[in-house]
Amino acid sequence: MINSTQIIRHASLVTRHASPNIQNHNLMSLLDLFFPRICYGCKKPLYVHEYLLCDYCRFNLPVTNFHNTQNNEVEQIFYGRVYVEKATSFIFFKKHSSTQSLLHYLKYKGKSELAVYLGKIAGKELKLFYSDIDLIIPVPLHPKKLKLRGYNQSEMISKGLSRELQKPISTNNLIKKEHTETQTRKNKYSRYLNIKDKFDVINHIDIENKHVLIVDDVLTTGATLESCISELLKYNVKVSVFTLGFAK
Repeated sequence: MINSTQIIRHASLVTRHASPNIQNHNLMSLLDLFFPRICYGCKKPLYVHEYLLCDYCRFNLPVTNFHNTQNNEVEQIFYGRVYVEKATSFIFFKKHSSTQSLLHYLKYKGKSELAVYLGKIAGKELKLFYSDIDLIIPVPLHPKKLKLRGYNQSEMISKGLSRELQKPISTNNLIKKEHTETQTRKNKYSRYLNIKDKFDVINHIDIENKHVLIVDDVLTTGATLESCISELLKYNVKVSVFTLGFAK
């Protein structure tokens, strides 16, 4: 039975006299024939030039464009709760849609590279909107959850944002000090009680007088972000918000 090593060796022999670009293209084509890569949005096979998302899904992401609207829906969620400088979400999150598939892959199926990729796409669109921030802070996971999942999806999104915004990331200052139950099936008030006062700042000197961008994967009730922001605001910090998805 032919294995992947044999296929790669054969492809290398076939294309050894071709230019590097042609070699790479031919190698990818051959690998896709035997080990097809799929689009994480529609689950159809990808063409050689596509990465993680097919062109159709990439260019038909349900972007919110909230950053073009003053007093947008994300900002309104925090009214009367905590003060934020600016806030937006990149795409609409709907159940039983391609965006649910994307977020499921990056959060539960170990596809951290998808989180970075989507963060980069968002960052490219939002360079001007977030031009005055100093530091990116992903919403932290408790160590127990981090060990179970293997990575923090909000940190991976932040990495993509950071590459486009050219802003540093802080991952060890804001911490989640207590493990909590999942928020998934809780109502708005129960989410608030479940997450209230569960975050802590380790070194406030590193964030004082800075404009911080707090990053999360999906915005639903805003309870987790509210708790994070409340802690950050204790230290003369300006806070803006970014989430990849906005639940409808």
